[in-house]
Amino acid sequence: MKLQPDKSNSLTINAYGTGWIEVNGDRFSSSLIVSSLAGSSPQVWEVRRFEDLQATDFEVLTTTGAELVLFGSGARLRFPKPAWLGILISKGIGMETMDTGAACRTYNILASEGRKVVVALLQEC
Repeated sequence: MKLQPDKSNSLTINAYGTGWIEVNGDRFSSSLIVSSLAGSSPQVWEVRRFEDLQATDFEVLTTTGAELVLFGSGARLRFPKPAWLGILISKGIGMETMDTGAACRTYNILASEGRKVVVALLQEC
């Protein structure tokens, strides 16, 4: 009987704090998109404030091949407008919203299970 978990080849969020996120040992201070899909690398997400979000900011997440998108809304939980999510819904992509810390932890769990998940993490400047 195998008792240890399988090693995941996907990107791992190692740590996070106020104003930064560490992915596979590299520290980022901007909003970020991280994908569990093979061959991906962290992408800067050109969003600086929750108030500036638009539907096009979520549209970019539909091209990743993910089945589920996690949205880390910053230090506190804030829900995106339903109209912003229409493109995800129309493509059958699931969406969950949580604060950025919870989104980082949830992403790591789902990625380690081999799920096709993308996390969009808001780091407000």
